[in-house]
Amino acid sequence: MIYEFLADGFELVEAMTPVDMLRRAGADIMTVSIKDDKAVKASNGVTVIADATLSELSDILPHMIILPGGMPGASNLRACKKVCELVTACSGKEIPIGAICAAPYILGELGLLKNREATCYPGFEDKLIGAKISDKNCVRDGHIITAAGMGAALPFSCELVSILYGMEKAEEILRSIIA
Repeated sequence: MIYEFLADGFELVEAMTPVDMLRRAGADIMTVSIKDDKAVKASNGVTVIADATLSELSDILPHMIILPGGMPGASNLRACKKVCELVTACSGKEIPIGAICAAPYILGELGLLKNREATCYPGFEDKLIGAKISDKNCVRDGHIITAAGMGAALPFSCELVSILYGMEKAEEILRSIIA
C-alpha cells in the first residue's frame, strides 16, 4: 500500500499525477485526508474526495509515502504530528518517500535530508536542512525523491514508479501516455 497524504491547500496536479501514474503501474495507492473529513480542498478550489482519512489507517507501514506541495497544503502536512511520525518511521526503514514543490521542506525540518541531494520550489531551499541543494527539477537520492513543482509532476511520478517497478515500467507508461 502507498499513502499519499492530502491536506487543504494541496496542489492538485502534484497530487493527482503520481496517483494516476502509480495506478497505471499497478500500484495499490490510497489518497489519505489528514482531516476527519475525506473532502480535501486543493489550492485552486477543486475538492477531492480522499480514499481514507488518517484515522482509518492501519499501524502497518506503507510501501511508499507521497507528500504533494501547494500552500498551505505543505504547511498543513507539516503541522500534522501523525504524518511526520509516519514519514520519519518510513525513512528509518528506507521506505521510499516522495515530496514535491514546497513539501520537501517537511523532510528537511525532520532532519531526513542531511547529506542528500534534494530540490524544492524556489524559496524553500533554506528549509532543506543539511541537504545538498540541486537545481534539477527532480532528484532521487536513495529512498527519497524530491521535485521542484507542478511542472516536474510527470518526471517526479516516473521516479516514483521507477523506484518500485523499475525504469522500464516507467518508460512503458510514458510511451502509453504519449509523453
